[in-house]
Amino acid sequence: MTSPRFVACSLIFAAVAFAQGDRGTITGTIADPAGAMVANAAVEAKHVETGGVYQTQSTGTGNYTLAQLPAGAYELSVSVLGFKKYVRQGLIVEVAGTLRIDVGLEVGSASESVTVTEAAPLLKTESGELSHNVTGERMNELPVLAIGAAAGSSSVRNPTSVAQLVPGAFVNANVNLKVNGAPANTSSFRIEGQDASNGYVAAVPAQVQPSVDSIQEVTIQTSNFAAEYGQVGGGFFNYTMKSGTNQVHGSAYDYFVNEALDAGIPFTIDPAHPNQYIRTVERRNDYGFTFGGPVVLPKLYNGHDKTFLFFNWDNSANSRTSMRRLLQFLSRRIVTVTSRVR
Repeated sequence: MTSPRFVACSLIFAAVAFAQGDRGTITGTIADPAGAMVANAAVEAKHVETGGVYQTQSTGTGNYTLAQLPAGAYELSVSVLGFKKYVRQGLIVEVAGTLRIDVGLEVGSASESVTVTEAAPLLKTESGELSHNVTGERMNELPVLAIGAAAGSSSVRNPTSVAQLVPGAFVNANVNLKVNGAPANTSSFRIEGQDASNGYVAAVPAQVQPSVDSIQEVTIQTSNFAAEYGQVGGGFFNYTMKSGTNQVHGSAYDYFVNEALDAGIPFTIDPAHPNQYIRTVERRNDYGFTFGGPVVLPKLYNGHDKTFLFFNWDNSANSRTSMRRLLQFLSRRIVTVTSRVR
């Protein structure tokens, strides 16, 4: 028989496990043209890319809150009998962010609607935390995520390098990370709400880092954040990963480095080529692919608006070893396909 204490402890630990999330929130008030708060209004937020719908109702004081929303673009709608339907488009929910949208209703038929395309306010009024959000697209475009000359995982695109965009932060990938003057390498890392900090060698977060191409966005919280984001000395890195959507999407990439493409070291002479500078041998690859979309099984299951998948394969190693592994991988697949055809 299961002990009541065991059940109680399990529920407590489960609540703690889900406390540190990467989800966002939309909150606000609903008022009529006279400024009076409207109770029991139907509020709905629709995720634009997946079609996911999240619903709630306003309270007796006209307040509403939609919590635990996956990061992404949303369309907010409010429906109340005797008022025009309110629709707010272009809302972006960020990782661990709170978006305040106060709704003003207009008298009219429920078949009519008022669509607002105004951008959400940039000023944070719901919390005093100081945070910085970086999207995956921006991470991919940053030159700080280039492959370097050093050996090891620090020499490939390192998502921790986004700390260089944060005021008061200093980062030397896989060596040193300081935020707001806190002791070195005391930051904490969460991926989809799960702890991904390196508990053995804090100076080497890249050993458990996700692929840059699999990251949707990251929020770096530096001060005044909620107690749920604890266990951190300086800088809380909260990553959320990409997800499949209703549209099939993917990419293929190869970040290639070879000393033949580099500039030579000034004031040196290459013994093998007297007219050239010495170039440090540097041969690395960071290649892979991504794929995402809805789960569709013909004549069995249609996962549009319901079930999605996303896959990322990333390989970072010495270029010769990487190419050899890639050729071996492809040759095995060719042999397998050929045998099946026969």
